Amino acid sequence: MMKEGLPLKAKTSKKAKSREAITFYLLISPWLIGFLWFVIGPMVISFWVSLHHWDLLSDPIWIGFDNYVRAFTNDPLFFQALRVTFTFAFVSVPLGLVVSLMVASLLNQIKKGLRVFRTIYYIPVVVSGVAVMVLWMFIFNPQVGLLNQFLALFGIEGPGWIFDDRWALPSLIIMSLWNIGGTIIIWLAGLMGVSESLYEAADLDGANRFQKFRYVTLPSISPTIFFNLIMGIIGALQAFGQAFVMTGGGPRNSTLLFNFYLWRHAFSDFRMGYASALAWVLFVIIMIFTLITFKSSAFWVHYESERK
Repeated sequence: MMKEGLPLKAKTSKKAKSREAITFYLLISPWLIGFLWFVIGPMVISFWVSLHHWDLLSDPIWIGFDNYVRAFTNDPLFFQALRVTFTFAFVSVPLGLVVSLMVASLLNQIKKGLRVFRTIYYIPVVVSGVAVMVLWMFIFNPQVGLLNQFLALFGIEGPGWIFDDRWALPSLIIMSLWNIGGTIIIWLAGLMGVSESLYEAADLDGANRFQKFRYVTLPSISPTIFFNLIMGIIGALQAFGQAFVMTGGGPRNSTLLFNFYLWRHAFSDFRMGYASALAWVLFVIIMIFTLITFKSSAFWVHYESERK
């Protein structure tokens, strides 16, 4: 009976696993279809278009990898757009992470009214968009802007901000702090997950505030740092709206963000093939930086399961 029962049990188990697999794929099929149709499909078509000269009006003309060669050898604004985008990303991302972590650390010490403050800091994320960028254009206005009027109270003559090629990119970096509310919420979740017993052990060892932050808080929230860093890099390298709405890439191409430069070729100059090639260059750049960050995480990201 046992010998006969074992195969029957194995068959039953195999059928159950098959039913689970079928159910699993049925449940995720809407996402799979959407991913193939709206992500993989457009990516394949985009790569095909990048190998052509196409102005959207006439038939595509096959030119192979000429668009890629042109980008790296015969387009001076290509490297200007890369330089501006890298500068924007490598300054705004660390700045945003540090400022948002400082704010989250302060909020984490609040016992009453945390929900109110959390909502206040998150509101800018909800209302962000073209309207906010127009508002910041008034703030940065050198004649009547609120920022220069505030500086004038202290006898400081404010710069031209987005209308000055020396200050335009720093202005966009300053404005990027407007959207740190989402990052603050994620920091708060990470900070609230740090065990109090770790702080108590540090107190027994005579650690001061800075030492507790350096040796307890930061290692404990390193997965949160990793997540915010990855999302920050991807978001900053794809920045577009600031240049499109506020500066048009100027003055003197000082805010020529790569995504805006790509858009200009696609929908202003109708060079869809070249724009597609630029999009693939940006995709590869983002992938490289993402992979570097993932590889480096093995040395500085610590998970709770590893300690156990």
